[in-house]
Amino acid sequence: MRKSLMLLAAVFVAACGGSGTGSGPSPSPVDVGSGSLTGAGSTFVQPFFQAAFYQYQQDHPNVSINYQGVGSGAGIQQFTANTVDFGASDVPMKASEVTAAGGDSSLVQLPDTLGAVAMGYNLPGVNKLQLDGPTIADIYLGKVKKWNDPEITALNSGVNLPSSNITVVHRSDGSGTSYIFTDYLSKVSNAWSTGPGKGKSVNWPTGVGAKGSSGVGGQITQTQGAIGYIELAYVVQSKMQQAYVKNQSGSYVQASVAGATAAASNVAGLSATNFSIVDASGASAYPISGYSWVFIRTDISSLEKARAIVYLFKWFVTDGQKYGTPLQYATLPASAQTYAINQLKNVMSGGKAVLS
Repeated sequence: MRKSLMLLAAVFVAACGGSGTGSGPSPSPVDVGSGSLTGAGSTFVQPFFQAAFYQYQQDHPNVSINYQGVGSGAGIQQFTANTVDFGASDVPMKASEVTAAGGDSSLVQLPDTLGAVAMGYNLPGVNKLQLDGPTIADIYLGKVKKWNDPEITALNSGVNLPSSNITVVHRSDGSGTSYIFTDYLSKVSNAWSTGPGKGKSVNWPTGVGAKGSSGVGGQITQTQGAIGYIELAYVVQSKMQQAYVKNQSGSYVQASVAGATAAASNVAGLSATNFSIVDASGASAYPISGYSWVFIRTDISSLEKARAIVYLFKWFVTDGQKYGTPLQYATLPASAQTYAINQLKNVMSGGKAVLS
């Protein structure tokens, strides 16, 4: 799956003019720094990172970027241990994680993209499956075990659902995608909110665990009768079936770039402590949507590396956003781009701000 995603990113970059001439970032009038940057974390954003970082390196050969999609939890751990230059997660670091990493003044958190978490499934012949939040929660609570359970059939009039068992698939590693999904379940189900709750890792009542988005995708495509939550890029790339999910307005919608944008447009005041956009209002809003985040140290001793990190992500949250759209990522709203750049202005080297 990962090789396929890398190929997808490379093909996309080539189609956009990945030679470094014309369509990439124009030659910078400022010193963008140099050095080898390492990052780790979210598999949600990995396909976007691969495409965008490839292009950036073509236009700025003095900067090399190595990103490993190891899951949000592992990314936070590596960032905290100072073994990477930046971490990525589909949910900001919580207060205890920030404290463990050195405190608020030691890091900045900025949104890098916006995406949708799809409900992928494998039911040959069932081309349109409709689900609502309480039913999804009951499937993951182990209360709904058969595809023809009355709770599902009530939402799918006229659909011939099999009597086979449902195979529930979830992430086995600490995952920001899991946070977005369980945040949604906590909003729509009291049983889930007072039970497993929300988090990058929870005690799943039932199901099969798989590592990374690619692992979840592989488990779904290989198992007839499976259902799982997975980042939209992986669903589109593998041509996986995905369910229509009932939103707060009563519309059944599939995960989409437009649906994620609609969800974000109804939530104001984005910050690292006000970031949830699940179950947003609006007829076209996709209810399981969320931002992805990057963490960067505020004090970087090497000026060259500091400039390399800051200018990479300044480009990524602005001009670099176009590399995510064909890969099913929504462009950051203007307000989110401004917020991200303001966070980058807090990164220092030698006591001076890198970005003025």
